[in-house]
Amino acid sequence: MKRIAELFRRIFHLRQRSEFGAGLAEEMQHHLALKTYENIREGMSEKEARYAAQREFGNVTLLNEDSRSEWNFRWVEHFLQDVRYGVRMLRKSPGFTAVAVLTLALGIGANTAIFSLVNGVLLRPLPFAQPGRLVAITDVFPQGAFVAMPSRLKSMDVGAYLDGAEFNLTGRGEASRLYGTSVSADFFSVLGARPAMGRVFVAGEDHPGQDNVVILSHELWQKEFGSDPNLIGQSVSLDGTDRQIVGVMPPDFQFPSQKTQLWVPLHLDPRNVGSYWGGGFMPIIGRLRDGVTLVQAHSELRAALPQFRVLFPWKMPDALWSGASVTSLQEKITGDVQTKLYVLLGAICLVLLIACANVANLLLSRGVTRQREMAVRAALGADRRRILQQLLTESGLLATCGAALGILFAINGLKWLKVILPADTPRLGSITIDWRVLAFTASVALSTGIISGLAPALYAAKTNLTESLTKGGQRSGSMGSSHRMRSALAVAEITFAFILVIGAGLLVKSLWELFRVNPGFQTESIITARVTPNSSFCAVPARCQNFYDELTDRVRATPGVNDAALVNVLPLDGRIDAFAADVEDHPRNPSDPAPVLFETLITPNYLHVMSIPLLRGRALAPADYAPDAVSVALVTASTAEKYWPKQNPIGKHVRRTFVKDWTTIVGVVGDVHEENLAERFPDFIDGAIYAPYGVHQASGRPRPKDLTLVLRVSNNHMNYAQTLQQIVAGLNPEAPVSEVETLRGVVTKSASEPRSTVLLFAVFAALALTLAAIGIYGVISYSVTQRRPEIGMRMALGAQWQDIVRMVVGHGARLALIGIAIGIAVAFALTRLMKSLLFGVSATDPITFIAVSVLLILVAVAACYIPARRAMRVDPMVALRHD
Repeated sequence: MKRIAELFRRIFHLRQRSEFGAGLAEEMQHHLALKTYENIREGMSEKEARYAAQREFGNVTLLNEDSRSEWNFRWVEHFLQDVRYGVRMLRKSPGFTAVAVLTLALGIGANTAIFSLVNGVLLRPLPFAQPGRLVAITDVFPQGAFVAMPSRLKSMDVGAYLDGAEFNLTGRGEASRLYGTSVSADFFSVLGARPAMGRVFVAGEDHPGQDNVVILSHELWQKEFGSDPNLIGQSVSLDGTDRQIVGVMPPDFQFPSQKTQLWVPLHLDPRNVGSYWGGGFMPIIGRLRDGVTLVQAHSELRAALPQFRVLFPWKMPDALWSGASVTSLQEKITGDVQTKLYVLLGAICLVLLIACANVANLLLSRGVTRQREMAVRAALGADRRRILQQLLTESGLLATCGAALGILFAINGLKWLKVILPADTPRLGSITIDWRVLAFTASVALSTGIISGLAPALYAAKTNLTESLTKGGQRSGSMGSSHRMRSALAVAEITFAFILVIGAGLLVKSLWELFRVNPGFQTESIITARVTPNSSFCAVPARCQNFYDELTDRVRATPGVNDAALVNVLPLDGRIDAFAADVEDHPRNPSDPAPVLFETLITPNYLHVMSIPLLRGRALAPADYAPDAVSVALVTASTAEKYWPKQNPIGKHVRRTFVKDWTTIVGVVGDVHEENLAERFPDFIDGAIYAPYGVHQASGRPRPKDLTLVLRVSNNHMNYAQTLQQIVAGLNPEAPVSEVETLRGVVTKSASEPRSTVLLFAVFAALALTLAAIGIYGVISYSVTQRRPEIGMRMALGAQWQDIVRMVVGHGARLALIGIAIGIAVAFALTRLMKSLLFGVSATDPITFIAVSVLLILVAVAACYIPARRAMRVDPMVALRHD
């Protein structure tokens, strides 16, 4: 209780410190007056009596401080004093303050913006109930295996989803194309997600006859349905099927993709063996049950995998699911972008360190001019710790102001980041500046204040009292240590800038190599558009075939269109169409997985429109499209080389696994990049074929209902979107036209992720170069100012202006060379972390290292130009007289 009473007493006196201080001063003056009176009575003169009383009483200021420390929190009072004094000092130097605050604001703001990405994507928990218990299985499973999981996996509740479903919304004006996800009935309950309106799916709604329901995203509810509060229970036509709207999800629910506009139940029908066991394999999510660990769930899954394999109605390879494991759902969602975001965060931290070094240089320059002030404070009784505290408080004020301005920069920078980053970046739409980001900014501001102010404060705190008071701090012996410290900071800036520019250079060269890749087709003067009739419309194959035939004829007749064709999967658009295959001359071991072939279905003239070369054999002829035609296909050059090396692939055969009829290879065509510019196919694809659209029922595959129009045009600037919509509407009003763009735009979009990384690194590198140049300029400019007498003496002894320029520029070049040498050593180690972000270039590419070294030297020389001009104009007489 005594300690609590003392605490409250100190708080009370802290609030009343002005009144307490006035009373304390009055009491001390009273004691001095009494002592002076006593001395006068003893025969001293008034002046002697007063001095004697002061000597006997002691240091009034020190006694005042000691008395305050007994009643107040001394450190709080000192801090408040330092803040008030620091504010006055910064206000006296508005130019210095503005430059320092702006420099720190750029560094802190950029760090805050990038950390907002890292926080929103990687660190913030998923917006579901108990997100730590959500897991994902790192492989995909068919419907039959998923249905068997609940009885074999007791460690978790499971749900499944199949992303990428597309639906036509009709009956509400112009038909539109929507992106959706098919999910199991317990998908939302496993996630712990609640709807904003209505309900989620219930048990049994993923079974045939009960699955005609739909849940809308919040954005779709607003955009297409005008935020109708009475929408629940109404029906909507999706792909010609009426579905009842049972719920609307909240705005922050964007799983599995922020592109998802609606969710429909899976169609789990064991009678359809092909879809149930051989259709689209699905990702599986789970929620760990109480007390279950991730390790336990993983062990149970590994033990259950053989049981799932034997459930198939045909023999499956033993290697199936050999790498399946259980991981956290957050890790699964963000795994692909972790490296990129952490590299960006590391890069922007280097920019902040350069900014800190610049501010430290500014504070050092200012500290030299304040040596007399520090000496006076020391003479009045301030110890080194007290002076250090005052100077660190001033640098902390600069950092605080920089952080406040930096948050404003970060808010606008975050908007810019959301624009340039790929739209499929996980959780991009929910990224914001929250309390974690503000806490990070506060910690960065504190660290920045200490980092940028510590070296100048230590230098100023060890001021030589006698030397500073006698020489006024103009050219004292401490100048050498100040100069060395400033030079070391400039070298550090060059080192950090070199590392950043090397990273940017490697990424720029990587992007250059990426765009130099031949995609395997011509991109100029080609327009593409996706056409998607309803499933019910294409349920009659002849009707669907006639629709596309008529559409192609009408489009070819359009002014400005030179040729037109149709394809099921456009290169680089992100879609995949593939099948497990048997390949002639390659008998398969039943324990091994079947090869997977990418299948492109094309209409006549597609290869001509896309300028894909025929290398061997013949192209697809009109007869190959007849209903009774023998199944034929073209194979890509790399596929032919892989399966029939040094053989003639013409006449060889492939077929779908478990299908009796073989498809004959009649030609070989050039390779095309289907996945992206960096790789032709995903890892699980083993080859590719081109087959004629229209005869696939004979080979065991139903024809696709949605195709992409590919037009070779003579005028890229014409508005083909409206023309195509009119043509399609005239043939089928319920078939929307979407994704109308140039093929060049498709290629550019496919490189959006590496391009965004390059752009961010380029901005960071440019900022680092600018700050490093300012740092070198500051060091050299200060050096020239301090060496004016020396320069005057040199010129008086006959030195030419060229010698002076060489001396000044040489100083800057030496600093740059030291920084570059250190930077090369560090960059050789750090750039290896960027390997996954590079294409066609080594992480230690010598050309990039040489080019960046030359660039940094040129920047350093340019930064020395103005100080060198000022040095060569020094008047020897004026300089010597000043000395």
